[in-house]
Amino acid sequence: MLSLNLTNYIMQISKGMGITLSVFLVVLIFSIPLGAIVAILRLSKITFIRKITEFYIWILRGTPLLLQIIVIFYGLPLVHITFGRLESVYIAFILNYAAYFGEIFRSGIQSIERGQSEAASILGFTPFQIQTKIILPQVFKRTLPAVGNEIITLVKDTSLAYIVGTNEILKLAKGIANRDSTLLPYAVAGIMYLTLTYVITRLLNALEKRINYEE
Repeated sequence: MLSLNLTNYIMQISKGMGITLSVFLVVLIFSIPLGAIVAILRLSKITFIRKITEFYIWILRGTPLLLQIIVIFYGLPLVHITFGRLESVYIAFILNYAAYFGEIFRSGIQSIERGQSEAASILGFTPFQIQTKIILPQVFKRTLPAVGNEIITLVKDTSLAYIVGTNEILKLAKGIANRDSTLLPYAVAGIMYLTLTYVITRLLNALEKRINYEE
């Protein structure tokens, strides 16, 4: 009976894997490039741009991601701005993680020797080319461990999407647990998250080894 229930729980909860993976992939694809832009703006010589970026980072890092999802989905309709459930989750996650990635990339940019930019400028590179062809590739290599930690956190944070009623892994597990008065669905959900984090950790480790090997 236990094995039968376990199999049923796995099949039911696995239906939420699509939502979980979609949130993870969409946020990853958009937040990393946006984080690079945030880092560059954070280091801008124009005071107004720098201060606005600092304020953005302060707000997004200083408030809970769960609250940000609630504000976007439940709060913005009060001023006639409406997004769907998944759209609200995507927007909140992307803005939040871009702030974190931005600070990681900023520290990486500041660790690059200033002489490289000066030499590239003398050789005729434009500021945009210096950033995209010289600085940012080195930044990604140097910040990969920190970025990897945020990516693993992102896997677990996808569970926060339940707050707006999306059928991701944790919401399905909670519904089944309440229905059957058992904690087993939560154990199944935990194993699924552990599996995802294990696979992603292995991929990140392989990427890091490859980059170190090429260097």
